[in-house]
Amino acid sequence: MRTLSLLLVTLAFSFSAAAAAENDDENGLADHPFAGLALREIGPAITSGRISDFAFHPERKQEFYVATASGNLWKTTNNGITWDAIFENEGSYALGVVTLDPGNPHTVWVGTGENNAQRSVGYGDGVYKSVDGGKSWTNTGLKDSGHISQIWVDPGDSDVVLVAAQCPLWNSGGDRGLYKTTDGGKTWDAILTVDADTGVNEFVVDP
Repeated sequence: MRTLSLLLVTLAFSFSAAAAAENDDENGLADHPFAGLALREIGPAITSGRISDFAFHPERKQEFYVATASGNLWKTTNNGITWDAIFENEGSYALGVVTLDPGNPHTVWVGTGENNAQRSVGYGDGVYKSVDGGKSWTNTGLKDSGHISQIWVDPGDSDVVLVAAQCPLWNSGGDRGLYKTTDGGKTWDAILTVDADTGVNEFVVDP
């Protein structure tokens, strides 16, 4: 199901010195270190609400992924000139996080469910994994997590993954807390739970 896309804004250098100088003079920024920077939209052009997360290929900076709160997952391989919708046939359109395996950037992890706890919020159906750069996906579990806000993959062991699950915002229970897998998502263990009403939004791993 194709849902609405996203508006992605990035910084781009203006290579017209004359135009930059004229703009600087008008705005009194002639001596400002960022006077030569200008904002431009790189698409996709249809709005999709909020941008949830980015994930960049570590060696090919022109290749990256954009997760949207209400418009699935998008991928560009040419620095935003064109975009491919690569998460259209899965069980959720709302995404909270996208993470690349640092040991293998072709392995992509997606946490579904918007990570903004607010009035209008889309929920998800767990964690998805792709081993072919987003061409195909497998739901690896935590289907009752509701909203996933962070995924961390161990740089030394791709089978070890941590997931922060907020869970349903308006009721108790579910896959709520901090979860860990040591077999690449085949099984999950809850390693931090507080109670039936408290989830986990973010965590930090000591390198």
